[in-house]
Amino acid sequence: MTDIKANGEVIAVLPNKVKIKVDDLNAFKGAEQLKVGSYIQIADNESSEIKLIAIIESFLIEVSENGSRKYLIEANPLGTIEDGNFRRGGDSIALPPKEATKASIEDIKAIYASGSKESNYERFCFVKLAQSSKERIDVPVNGNKFFNKHFAIVGSTGSGKSHTTAKVLQNATSEKKSNFVGLNNSHIVIFDIHYEYATAFPEANVINIDDLVLPYWLLNADELEELFLESGDNNNYNQSSLLRNLITENKIIKNPGEAKVYFDSPLKFDIDEILNCLQNLRKETKHSEDDLNIQFSDGANTFESESKKIQHYFSQIYNFASQRRESKERGHGISKGPYCDGSIDKFVSRLNTKINSPRLRQFLFGDKSKVITFEETLRQFLGYDYKPETRKNAKSNVTIIDLSGVPFEVLSITVSLISRLLFDYAYYYKKQVGDNDMPLLLVYEEAHKYVPKSDLARYKSSRNSIERIAKEGRKYGISLAIISQRPSELSETIFSQCNNFIAMRLTNPDDQNYVKRLLPDTLGSVTDILPSLQAGEALLIGEATVMPSIVIIDRCDHEPSSNDIPYLEKWKNEWYDKVDFKTITSKWTT
Repeated sequence: MTDIKANGEVIAVLPNKVKIKVDDLNAFKGAEQLKVGSYIQIADNESSEIKLIAIIESFLIEVSENGSRKYLIEANPLGTIEDGNFRRGGDSIALPPKEATKASIEDIKAIYASGSKESNYERFCFVKLAQSSKERIDVPVNGNKFFNKHFAIVGSTGSGKSHTTAKVLQNATSEKKSNFVGLNNSHIVIFDIHYEYATAFPEANVINIDDLVLPYWLLNADELEELFLESGDNNNYNQSSLLRNLITENKIIKNPGEAKVYFDSPLKFDIDEILNCLQNLRKETKHSEDDLNIQFSDGANTFESESKKIQHYFSQIYNFASQRRESKERGHGISKGPYCDGSIDKFVSRLNTKINSPRLRQFLFGDKSKVITFEETLRQFLGYDYKPETRKNAKSNVTIIDLSGVPFEVLSITVSLISRLLFDYAYYYKKQVGDNDMPLLLVYEEAHKYVPKSDLARYKSSRNSIERIAKEGRKYGISLAIISQRPSELSETIFSQCNNFIAMRLTNPDDQNYVKRLLPDTLGSVTDILPSLQAGEALLIGEATVMPSIVIIDRCDHEPSSNDIPYLEKWKNEWYDKVDFKTITSKWTT
């Protein structure tokens, strides 16, 4: 990119395209540096103060019968520069324009400088222009518009998604309005499915499967149903209704000081007592003419109400009188309870298996989940550690939730519960305070794995939680960063709510077409460059940037552990005979 003028003749001006003829490519000085994505400037005459800036989208060569060549450049108009200021749109240029030249470095710098003139506090930079080979040209974004309207980073494996994500977040946590000492006020939660980001953020609050405390009593109806009910079971509706009733009753008992208790109230209940009650309901026998006269093996007991009976069933598992053997001895008929027909047998068995699973009891149903408070639950996810002595850092800008150890069957529920709690926190914070003093960014790594474009029941809860944030979160100071290598498999509701995109190399045609369709700007064939981008290169586009740009991501201060394994290099070494299979398998089974 030189500032030496070289003539090119404009031969066609279309609504979204300009065609330029160059008879002598050697005379078009600096042409050897031009490529798809480079910038050119067009003026109506040599003294004009208005220049149209266009981005090259294709080269054509036409060969005549006598062998002479004519070079054609097709470019997409982006905006105009007037008095050093850049403005989107190209309706100010006089027609017909006469001259096309390569855009000077000064003009290109003016373009990107115009995007950050409102306030230096809004300027946020983590990339440079890819076409700038001789001199670095920063491509800043408006930080407020970038972070408060959701953004997506997409690209195939090896394109540099993790490095890009880490760089964006590292810069965000290091930004400061003044020279104060200590942490800035950024609050970022990373859902790390492959445990890549701990090396990129050495001071982060890392929560792995051993540290995670996820209180089951905060699960909502969708999450509980996904966890305990079997998809496609004809009795699901009745089972769900029964579960709601029992949990509500148990919450009333466990929270006597609360005036109003509902099923969705974030109050404690005892899941083991719920299981006791269900075990009793599936075996109970009663007086054939009185539903509240329960026939226990050691005698009958008449309860005041159905609620009192349920409360009695919470305490332990009872033995009941046999319908056939003891009916004559007692002098009346004994009949089975309403749930003794086998309709809840699978449900109870599934509930028992889940609750007593060692892996789930570790962080979901165990004693830690029963004693942790609502406040402590929130503090662990927001970087305000609830027990500083158990963590490396009491406060941290970044909280990494290591999902690599979370069992797959509860991955969606884990993401759903944490996301929903943080959204509700932001909602009630703004409702009570009036403004969110600590905006949150939720980063979903490999988002297609738990918010896919799928109607399967096991994704219902996580989709509902994240789609709600995508649609409403901006108003309450909670935004999303969606990271995915398969955007075509991602929920369209979530992806379409993103206003800024960092599109890296995409090799799958479905992913390419999906991204092109959702990008907010019309770039013509410039988006065709997506499959040929180098690692670390990206198409930056959206409301936060002054115009679409092909950029190179700056290197991280600390890199995530996502580098490819050098197979051949390792295979050339001597046979490795130090594998500790015992330690690996013991960790595997616990």
